[in-house]
Amino acid sequence: MNNGTLLWVDDEIELLKAYIIFLEKKGYEVVTATNGRDAVDMCSDRTFDLIFLDENMPGLSGLETLTLIKEINSTIPIVMVTKSEEENIMNQAIGSKIADYLIKPVNPNQIYLTIKKHLHKRDLETEVTDTSYRQNFGKIGMQINDSYSLEEWKDVYRKLVYWELELSTTNSDMTEMLKMQKAEANQGFAKFIKQHYLDWITNPEKRPLMSPDIFKRKVFPLLNNKEKVFLIVFDNFRYDQWRVLSQELANEFTFDDDLYISILPTATQYARNAIFAGLMPIQIADMFPDLWVDEDEEEGKNLNEAPLIETQIQRYRRHDTFSYTKINNSAESERLVQQFRTLQTNDLNVIVVNFIDMLSHARTESKMVRELASDETAYRSITASWFRHSPLRELFSLLSQTDAKVIITTDHGAIKVSNPSKVIGDKNTNTNLRYKLGKNLNYNKKEVYELKDPEKAMLPSPNLSTTYIFATNDDFFAYPNNYNYYVNYYRNTFQHGGISMEEMLIPLITMEGKKRR
Repeated sequence: MNNGTLLWVDDEIELLKAYIIFLEKKGYEVVTATNGRDAVDMCSDRTFDLIFLDENMPGLSGLETLTLIKEINSTIPIVMVTKSEEENIMNQAIGSKIADYLIKPVNPNQIYLTIKKHLHKRDLETEVTDTSYRQNFGKIGMQINDSYSLEEWKDVYRKLVYWELELSTTNSDMTEMLKMQKAEANQGFAKFIKQHYLDWITNPEKRPLMSPDIFKRKVFPLLNNKEKVFLIVFDNFRYDQWRVLSQELANEFTFDDDLYISILPTATQYARNAIFAGLMPIQIADMFPDLWVDEDEEEGKNLNEAPLIETQIQRYRRHDTFSYTKINNSAESERLVQQFRTLQTNDLNVIVVNFIDMLSHARTESKMVRELASDETAYRSITASWFRHSPLRELFSLLSQTDAKVIITTDHGAIKVSNPSKVIGDKNTNTNLRYKLGKNLNYNKKEVYELKDPEKAMLPSPNLSTTYIFATNDDFFAYPNNYNYYVNYYRNTFQHGGISMEEMLIPLITMEGKKRR
């Protein structure tokens, strides 16, 4: 059994014979060198899993040897071992990206723990994470069965996302079990939505926070307290993506982390317009027909967002100064950063960021992007990488140095679809894969949530017999025509518009820079 090959470099290597025997009994091959030059030559000839490097040696010093080895192999973990605790030496070693630092005299357990930390960390993390998830699997299952309120469903979703993120960083074989549990949760969540959705819409004073309530219940109270507010709306943004992005911002901001529930359909035309107008879609269509775009119109569905914000401010007889900016590319992000001082003079700045939605569509249409974002983990990773290198990251750094309150939210999330559900409609039926509306729809009633009276859900009806249907679980609507091609093209793409935790339970984060604390 070989648990790894180690190189130990020390000019007094004979004094370390007991350590070497101890490690060999633990299953490690230990190669030794008494000087830096021999160590560098050895690293040129073969690969080591980890190196213990004495700092104080005649000839090449430990730091000089470290530099030369890093030129040969920059990824190998090197543990500096030294008698010296001088700050300058420690700073140089850490600056040279050593893996660890040990002060002599060391004991065998210290050495063994250091090896475990750097060679076996992932395996140990996988083992502990798997065990912990197994222990929680039953509890989460019971919670799924016993969730009767939205707060309970939010808690279920948070726990599932937590375990999804934990398992994704290990070599776990429990991910399939988690997928099944998440599917079970989405089935229960869909039943919950079917039971309560219309009650929420008809009783707005008793409902949980929904899309039309964001300004009234979250934005305006801050403005009333004389706070400057930046409302940043990431289109098509899921809670798991927020959890990844939050790691990028944790050093600069404190978070009030919450979820709210999107209206149906969970699509930009409906949900985002509802946020900005503070109204349900049918109310927008009735009160501001020039600002509402029907499904069958060619015009862009979200071109009137700034006017809708203005109507809401006026309806509440407010006099807030505000700006509205839509970001579609890096150049627009850079312009926004350049205008930051001007933005600070407004009471409210609304910024819509379209990258994640564009990524979702590109993943559907481009084989290359589909390969890059092959699964949920990769999808999150690309989102985090984009954010880290986007000019928007600089915007957040600037915001962290101000007294402004920052609200991050979205209009809807998305779910990875895999199961086709056949639907037949006429030529006027909309193209979305997670919801359909039309007057002659044919579908399996057991597979959908149907609204035959859209007015009850406060949705517009292009004609008197319009029906809305919503996909649940990981279903997507497919037409019988060219069925196999259609199914293969859209299976395993990220879609929105229907009913799932990923689409409806979406982040609403209030942040403030740590500078102000």
